[in-house]
Amino acid sequence: MSTQPLIKLSDGNTMPQLGLGVWQASNEQVITAIETALETGYRSIDTAAIYANEEGVGKALANSSIARDELFITTKLWNTDQDNAAKALEESLKKLRLDYIDLYLIHWPAPAQDKYVTAWRSLIDLKKQGLIKSIGVCNFNIPHLQRLIDETGVSPTVNQIELHPLMQQKTMHAWNATHHIATESWSPLAQGGEGVFDTEIIHKLAQKYEKTPAQIVIRWHLDSGLIVIPKSVTPKRIQENFGVFDFRLDKDELSLIAKLDSGKRLGPDPDTFEKL
Repeated sequence: MSTQPLIKLSDGNTMPQLGLGVWQASNEQVITAIETALETGYRSIDTAAIYANEEGVGKALANSSIARDELFITTKLWNTDQDNAAKALEESLKKLRLDYIDLYLIHWPAPAQDKYVTAWRSLIDLKKQGLIKSIGVCNFNIPHLQRLIDETGVSPTVNQIELHPLMQQKTMHAWNATHHIATESWSPLAQGGEGVFDTEIIHKLAQKYEKTPAQIVIRWHLDSGLIVIPKSVTPKRIQENFGVFDFRLDKDELSLIAKLDSGKRLGPDPDTFEKL
């Protein structure tokens, strides 16, 4: 692995604390983005079946000379496949040109269809088969997580949720930590910094540390113990987003950023989102 910090998961596996997200990137865009990211030092790539770019990710990985065991690849099970996870995983592995997935996540609980426990049992089995190293979830609230644990006895290693300075999810993060579930932030820059990058505290910290506002926010995630996957297809930004390991925010600065929390959700509500 690169010299960046690693997070030890509850199953004993480790994953890089900073990775590249590829949401809304085309197959063509992700090839260049991943090539730049790997050259820069990233070793973690986060995709999903619904992103429709696993083939591009697979091509980029196949073109890389980096050993497979130095890479950490995440993909996700879509809502329509919750009762057929084995087939969905097989398709993802084929597109990604991989023999196993480092982290496989249930993308949404989609509670109205009431299949996420069935999906979770399938992931447990697929992990036993060696097709997945670690299993987790995305966008699960406390009742969803508690049900998984109560009905299967197996906790997710990761819960990937919308988390950024405007929506810090402190209760969810604390609950995850208490149950040895790592919290991973999606939309970590609040979708391009909307309402974040121009705040006084982020602006002042960017000046103080001679960093970009995005770098300050990424550092905030890291110093808060979160796994973070900023998305970009722009080579300069991909490189800049990785340039965050030469400084740290102190407790007072973290406290000031904490005041930006307004509970502003930019994505769907996990309790009601049912897109199939």
